[in-house]
Amino acid sequence: MSSLHADERAKRIAQEPLLPVGQSTGFVTGTWSSIKETLEHRELLGLLVRREIKARYKDSSLGLVWSLVKPLAQLLVYYFAIGQILGIARSIPSFAIFVFVGLTVWGLFTEIVSSGTMSIVNNAGLVKKVYLPREIFPLAAVGGGLFNFCLQLIILIAATIVAGQVPLTRDLALAPLALANIVVFASAIGMVLAAVTVYLRDLQHLIEVVLTVLFWGSPVVYSFSFVNSAIGGTWLEQLYLANPVTLSVLGMQKALWLAGSTESTQINFPPELALRLWVSVGVSIVLLWVAQRIFSRLQGNFAQEL
Repeated sequence: MSSLHADERAKRIAQEPLLPVGQSTGFVTGTWSSIKETLEHRELLGLLVRREIKARYKDSSLGLVWSLVKPLAQLLVYYFAIGQILGIARSIPSFAIFVFVGLTVWGLFTEIVSSGTMSIVNNAGLVKKVYLPREIFPLAAVGGGLFNFCLQLIILIAATIVAGQVPLTRDLALAPLALANIVVFASAIGMVLAAVTVYLRDLQHLIEVVLTVLFWGSPVVYSFSFVNSAIGGTWLEQLYLANPVTLSVLGMQKALWLAGSTESTQINFPPELALRLWVSVGVSIVLLWVAQRIFSRLQGNFAQEL
C-alpha cells in the first residue's frame, strides 16, 4: 500500500463516528438485550466450556480422571483427619457420605467463583481483539464447574448404593433446588468479581483468603447440630442460615445423606429448610441480575485496562 493510499485510509477512519462499547442504556434497562446477545453466541459459549475442560487437563496422562482423584483425595484427608482423629465421625452417622456431599457442593461453588473471577483476565487476547458479549466468559466457568460436579455426583450416588444408603425419599426433591441455589448465587459472585478484577488484580488473592474463611462458615465437614447446640435460637443462627452456600449444603445433605434423617437423633437440619431454599433462590436471582448490570456497566473499558 502506497503512502498516498495509507493517508487516504487514515483520513477515512478518522471521519468514522465513534461507537460506544458496553452498555449504553440505564442501569435497570438493557437486561433483555444482554440475554438475547448471549443466547445468540451460545455455540461460542459451548466451545469455551469445552476449551476450559480440555485446557485444565492438557498434556495430562490421566486427563479427566483427575476430576475424580482430587475430590477423593480430599475426602480421605477430611475423613481421617477430622472424622477419625478428631472424632467427629463418632457423632455423625455415615460420615464419609456426609462429608462428600458437603465437599461436592463446596467444590462447585469455589470452582465457579475462582474460575469466574479470572475469566476476563485469562481471555484478555480475545477481549482486546474482537467484540463479544463478555458475559460468556464467566458463564463458561459455570459450565466447567457443572461438568466436574456431575462427575463427582456420579461417585457420590455410587457410594450411597454401595453403603446401602440410597436416598429414595421425598427429601430427594431438595437436591435440584439446592443445586439451582448454589449455581445462581456462585454465578452472581463470579460475574461481578470477573469485572472488578480487571481493574483490581489484587482481588484474586483476596478471594482465595475469603473462600478459606467461608469454608468453615458452612456445615461442610461438621454437622448443623454442632451449630444448633452452640447458637441455636439466637439471631446468630439465623445469620448463619442466611448464607446461600450453607442452605445449599444443608439441602443436598437432606436430599442425599439418608442417615442424617433416619439414624441420627440430633438436629441435623433447620426447620422449614425447603422454604428457606426457595427464598434464597429468589434472592440469588436478584443478585445475579444486579451482578450482570454491574458487569455491563464496567465492561466498556475492559480492552483498555487489559
